[in-house]
Amino acid sequence: MQDQSPPAHEPIFNIPNVVLATLLVLVAVQVLIDTALTTETVSALFIETAFLPQRYDFSPAGQGGAYFWSPVTYSLLHGGYGHLALNGFWLAAFGTVVARRIGWLRFLVFWVLSAIASAALFLAFHWGDASVMIGASGVVSALMGAAARFAFGSQGFRREFAHLNPRRSITQSLSNRTVVVFLAVWFGINLLAAVGFTFGSGESAIAWEAHVGGFLFGFLLFALFDPQPDH
Repeated sequence: MQDQSPPAHEPIFNIPNVVLATLLVLVAVQVLIDTALTTETVSALFIETAFLPQRYDFSPAGQGGAYFWSPVTYSLLHGGYGHLALNGFWLAAFGTVVARRIGWLRFLVFWVLSAIASAALFLAFHWGDASVMIGASGVVSALMGAAARFAFGSQGFRREFAHLNPRRSITQSLSNRTVVVFLAVWFGINLLAAVGFTFGSGESAIAWEAHVGGFLFGFLLFALFDPQPDH
């Protein structure tokens, strides 16, 4: 591979169209919730689209489509602009390199399946309870896990060229010092969340189980989405 130097002035908003479109959808949903819908309508919307573990303690018969689509649609909802801004920042950072790598169609499939994987692990820990999960953080975690397989090159994380790096095997990734440090910090933060540290989020619990489910999905299964051959 030829050595490429970064451009002198990289565009600030150099984001793939699919990532930009996703960010716009997330913002539009939040604006709609905050400005255009009544409280009763918002409650009904959350019942139909948020992920509710209690829903899966009963037969899908009579529950309508929410039983099937809510393991994906919850990822489009957020608890406020702060929640959205945090997820949007990391989505722009890691979604950009993954989307450049796999293209828009694979990116959308990755989003759907990683949302389901995140919800599945959350459900395993909260089966039948009345908790409510919303937010794109599980998918963002999956994008982080996927990026860990290729984005950290010999010169660290160079966002403009990260998608060109060869994909490492799982063993090779776990042998890379930068990746190991990234994994240690990431899992350390989520371990703190698991023991109740909320990082200033007030009374809102952090769905660390969804984060872990998403991250493992992206890290372990990224090769299934990567169009580039093994190296």
